[in-house]
Amino acid sequence: MITSKKKREEYYHALKEKDRSYDGIFYAGIKTTGIFCHPTCRARKPKFENCEFYPTAEEALLAGYRPCKICQPLSFPQAIPEEVQLLVNAVEEQPEKRWKEADFLAIGLNSATARRKFKEVYKMTFVQYARARRMGLAFKEIRRGSKVIEQQLEAGYESSSGFNDAFTKIMGNPAKKVVARQLNASFISTPIGRMLCLSDDDYLYLLEFENRRGLEREIEQLRLKYNFRIIYGQTAVNQLVEEQLGEYFQGVRTEFSLPLFYDGSPFQKEVWKILETIPCGKTLSYRDIALRLGDKNKVRAVGRANGSNKMAIVIPCHRVIGSDGNLTGYAGGIERKQYLLELEKRAALQKHE
Repeated sequence: MITSKKKREEYYHALKEKDRSYDGIFYAGIKTTGIFCHPTCRARKPKFENCEFYPTAEEALLAGYRPCKICQPLSFPQAIPEEVQLLVNAVEEQPEKRWKEADFLAIGLNSATARRKFKEVYKMTFVQYARARRMGLAFKEIRRGSKVIEQQLEAGYESSSGFNDAFTKIMGNPAKKVVARQLNASFISTPIGRMLCLSDDDYLYLLEFENRRGLEREIEQLRLKYNFRIIYGQTAVNQLVEEQLGEYFQGVRTEFSLPLFYDGSPFQKEVWKILETIPCGKTLSYRDIALRLGDKNKVRAVGRANGSNKMAIVIPCHRVIGSDGNLTGYAGGIERKQYLLELEKRAALQKHE
């Protein structure tokens, strides 16, 4: 989300004036309607305080906004193909759904063709779109902390089932069953994207970029395994995470001191412990780690354990690279991995000057 007041004022002026030069530059989320638009939308303009601005459509979706039916922001500048509109409508009808090949056939679509056209129009895959919409609804609920029925109506659902399912399948039912423990969810802004933090008063359980591949499954597995309910809120651990991440991105912190909850198999925990020993500014290959574990044939197993890490940056899985030096295998995205490694090299050099 764009937080600079100067930028927000600039974008709001562009929105009011329907300035075509800003189309594709930002998307405007309208708090009062729960939709997002491109700058030239002909709908009635909201007040400044009711607008949020996002550089990408995916961020707007993750914030819980749905595409405006008037301006169809994701189809700019071309008309939206019928197959793509059919998929968008289907996601709105069942936001909790995880699509399989048979689901495309059920609505009369060829999966490969529909996916290709979706990517051409939206510049993101259909899987990314559907996931962002599901996660956005869940994130919206936990951020606001209000009753599901209120959020369901604002999101445009006539019945509670669609919205409620989208939320509860990820975060847990807020009312219908007794749970043993409660986790607090909060969001931390960083220069390379917002992160979701799950913690209680004792431990950090998860720290991931909100658009990470597989994030919702990580949340579900954690919740179901330990019978957690997840709500929005701050904890002392979360505040410590935010403080240390801020220092890290400023280049003044090269190590973290946080109470971590290691949720994994004995082998995964072994791998994660090795990751924590990699110095800031350095890297290891998957083969290096396998050799440290005493078996060069465990390279793939190391890769899987690396991908199962739930503590992005803090347990530095981004410091693991291919044997040929290539930056491979980072669920947060290769661009983020490169940014983090370059940041750490600079911080390590400054530390030793």
